[in-house]
Order: sequence, then structure tokens, then C-alpha cells
Amino acid sequence: MRSIQPRVLPCDERLVWSGRRAAGGAGAGYGGGVSNGCDHLEMINEVAPSADGCEDCLAVGGRWVHLRLCLTCGHVGCCDSSPAKHATAHFHGAGHPLVQSFEPGEDWVWCYADEALLRVSGLPERAHG
Repeated sequence: MRSIQPRVLPCDERLVWSGRRAAGGAGAGYGGGVSNGCDHLEMINEVAPSADGCEDCLAVGGRWVHLRLCLTCGHVGCCDSSPAKHATAHFHGAGHPLVQSFEPGEDWVWCYADEALLRVSGLPERAHG
């Protein structure tokens, strides 16, 4: 895998995130805010999606709500609104903190480690088919 040279762009304040923030963060809960801080951009690689749906749900006949693409290895997992939360499980198991939305019309990146919503330049637009 070839590493790309990402750059964080300012986020659109209309974006909503639902993560927790450390004290002094940009907000908490739905509608709290966006962040431009992340210490893991060097972990972004050019990746190919591992599947056109949640790789783990497909293996066991599960279902998902939304999909996330790991920017370190290409694993496609389901979001935290899905029953199995495979994208988060992948972060905890593999230690890969950055995911890009794998939904049509969405271009944001989430860093699990920093609980930061990002827009990163240089990433291709991606969505499941």
C-alpha cells in the first residue's frame, strides 16, 4: 500500500457528530460540533475496499445501517447504529483509528482515537455500490 499525503481541511459546521469529547473539546452529543484535530493522519494509505458491504456482516449473514472504510487497510465495517458495530470493533482489534464514510454523498473521516470528525484533502470519493 502506498501512503498518501493527507491534509486536514476545515469542516463544514453543519456536519453533525455523535462522539464524546475530552474536556475543552468542541462539544458533546448530537449537534455538538466538529474538530480539525487528529494525530493519526500518517496512518492513511491508498486502500481498496475489502467488500461492497460490511465484510464481517456478510460473513455471518448480518445486517448493517451505514458503512465505514478503514483508511489504513481497507476493511469495510458497519457503523455504531448497526447491531454489530464492526467498524468500531475493527478499530479496537486492529488499532486502525481512521475511517471514511463509505456512503454516497458523504466525504467525512472519523478518528476513533481522537474522537475527531475531519475533512481530509486528497482522499478519493468512495461509496458502496
